Amino acid sequence: MSEAHSVGRRRGILRRRPWRPGRAWLSLPVTAYLLAGLVVPIILIALYSVHLLTNFVYPPAKFSLDTWKGFLPYLHDGTSVYFDRFKISMAITLVVSTVAVLAAYPLAFYLAFVAHRRRYTLLLVLLAPFFVSYLLRVYAWTVMLSSDGTINSILVELGRSPGHPVEWLFHSKFAIGLVLAYSWIPFVALPIFVVLENLDKRILEAAQDLGANRLSVFMRVTLPLSLPGVIAAFVFVLIPTTGEFVAPSLVGGSDDSMFGNFIQDSFVSTTDWALGSVMAMWLMAIVIVLIAFSSRYLTADLRGASR
Repeated sequence: MSEAHSVGRRRGILRRRPWRPGRAWLSLPVTAYLLAGLVVPIILIALYSVHLLTNFVYPPAKFSLDTWKGFLPYLHDGTSVYFDRFKISMAITLVVSTVAVLAAYPLAFYLAFVAHRRRYTLLLVLLAPFFVSYLLRVYAWTVMLSSDGTINSILVELGRSPGHPVEWLFHSKFAIGLVLAYSWIPFVALPIFVVLENLDKRILEAAQDLGANRLSVFMRVTLPLSLPGVIAAFVFVLIPTTGEFVAPSLVGGSDDSMFGNFIQDSFVSTTDWALGSVMAMWLMAIVIVLIAFSSRYLTADLRGASR
């Protein structure tokens, strides 16, 4: 058999081989779901933000950046109430995220190094509030923080504030921060607990054998190795609280609305979808930047820990 004939025969076999879809086709349903549920809404919001889509009959849809210019004070020599509220909301969010991480770290440390056999039982108790609706938990705080609520009633009985309830407990930024921090502390403790539990205990024992006391072991070994969990926990709080609007509506005052409340009002109350879309796109961009920034340091910490 000649070489040309054998080559032609092999090519014929290759042509007759049945077509089989690769494994990449298995990702098509997930990809379609993400496109329909995530990418398409973002595109629609982006179109509303530049007036290519509008919910008003008049004026008709026409490309314009006027809403963006009105929102961003840097694009015009003026001020923007909405952008000022965004800065206040981000300050509250950063404080809440920091407080939640600082409060959750001791809980995670106790579960990982002290609780031993009871750790998973205590972990279930820690997560028990998540079995109750978030809205009901916020309503419970309104009962406790209001002027005639539980805390003020106790203070009156103790003679701490006779006839004058503590006003800053309710309808204030303090109330918003307290409710948000309380809501996220159990969730924040989880990634920190996972990192602490998976630490190589031999490293900690080696540090103690070399003469380091408990504080030195924690500051030089435990804390640096647990930073990936701390960063992940911080981001877990930061992302959802940037668009929070339920807690500020129930425990905040008229001057304590957060950025999420302004977005909700734009779509529901004032029906100014262009402005709501601009604020939503801006908030989405900030969240993406925060995720990218934190993931960069999270990856660096994980690489350092693996070495």
